[in-house]
Amino acid sequence: MEHDRDTIMRADFVIDFGPGAGADGGLIVSEGTPAQIAADPESVTGRYLCGREKILRMRTPSKRIRGFLTLEGAKLHNLKGITAKIPLGKLVCVTGVSGSGKSSLVAQTLYPALAQMLGSSLAVPGPYRAITGLEHVDKVINISQEPIGRTPRSNPATYTKVFDSIRNVFAELPQSKIRGYGPARFSFNVRGGRCEDCEGAGVKRIEMHFLPDVFVECSTCRGQRFNKETLRVAFKGMSIAQVLDMTVRQAMDLFERIPAVYKVLKVMDDVGLGYIRLGQPAPTLSGGEAQRVKLARELARPGTSHTLYILDEPTTGLHFADVKKLLHVLDRLVAAGNTIVVIEHNLDVIKNADWIIDLGPEGGEEGGRIIAEGPPEAIAACPASYTGRYLREVLEEA
Repeated sequence: MEHDRDTIMRADFVIDFGPGAGADGGLIVSEGTPAQIAADPESVTGRYLCGREKILRMRTPSKRIRGFLTLEGAKLHNLKGITAKIPLGKLVCVTGVSGSGKSSLVAQTLYPALAQMLGSSLAVPGPYRAITGLEHVDKVINISQEPIGRTPRSNPATYTKVFDSIRNVFAELPQSKIRGYGPARFSFNVRGGRCEDCEGAGVKRIEMHFLPDVFVECSTCRGQRFNKETLRVAFKGMSIAQVLDMTVRQAMDLFERIPAVYKVLKVMDDVGLGYIRLGQPAPTLSGGEAQRVKLARELARPGTSHTLYILDEPTTGLHFADVKKLLHVLDRLVAAGNTIVVIEHNLDVIKNADWIIDLGPEGGEEGGRIIAEGPPEAIAACPASYTGRYLREVLEEA
């Protein structure tokens, strides 16, 4: 499975799935040599391979900088006591070859240091001398690819909090008022409305000795999580279980006149998750999907405009079309005044950055230094930067 253009073009044979994702995907759209895929007008992948469709620079990096957050003297692992300046209110990419110190700088020093200082974590950061400019940041959020939950009880609807609004809609229905049902009746975590045989999980856990536990569908509710009385209440003909089984796009049509629900669903669709089911168990989501669910939750909540977001290689596993959607999402967060720091190798993301911090020149002990920093053009002009050499090519094409 690969989405890198150069790697695909070197393949002997390509199988391209689509045409969409989720229920709209699963079909082989095109197969053959890279040249055959590129020439197939039905293939979305082919459009990017032949250049009919491109990820362009969305905007010219603004030269106006409202200030810097500066991490001084970072020394974890191979970092050579470096000082990194992060412009506020910008999309900042941290680049460099594998082992150059990107994760040591961002994930293991910057993030835990800020989280500790802002009181949101007790994690111990790597050694550093000082951080200045923190007065311009009131929150730091690490949007990782870690699962949004470890059990089938966790799902996109509960994580984004849209399920709270959906339960309120069901509680306001005449059928619910007659029966005295409140929002809790439509929760699978609370006694009363849920199936007690599986305690609202929809599945039962079978413990296996020396093997991972196995989940099987509950024979009482048949995976619907709720008891029969709760399932009799319907919104536009749909029970609460049927709503959870809908994709985001299907639910958008159902709740188009309910702003509190529609707003969150629209954001989920904007980040490229229109195909996932609202009640899809968290363990079945890929790392990229989990990361985009987290992004959707951040976009849906009221912002402070002074949040610093950290993402570690968010394009991993994403198709060209998904990368384009991700860039629009990141642009929305920056436009609201937030700062985004991304560890990234994808040149389409890097060329759209306002500012780049390039580490290297090599990995391991030969890395850990800042080779170049500044807007993409400054990195492209640096002869010592490996990133700059490749970035120069894509900027000339843009």
